[in-house]
Amino acid sequence: MNIMCAVRGPILMITLGVLLAIDQAGAANFGFGRTWPVLLIVFGLFKLAERAGAAPGPGPGTGAGTGTKQGVREAIS
Repeated sequence: MNIMCAVRGPILMITLGVLLAIDQAGAANFGFGRTWPVLLIVFGLFKLAERAGAAPGPGPGTGAGTGTKQGVREAIS
């Protein structure tokens, strides 16, 4: 499991909690209804980091369906 997958949920929950606390305290001139896009931004940043850190998959022309004997064996098994 990727470290980014492991921390995404807790950090999103912390972000949500901070936004709700700011809204409840009246510390800002804007409510939660205007700050929820921050959650989408944080989620998007995690998805970008997750993809940037992902191991590259097999290249094109490998595996089943390539017409090679190995590809045919992999498709059958």
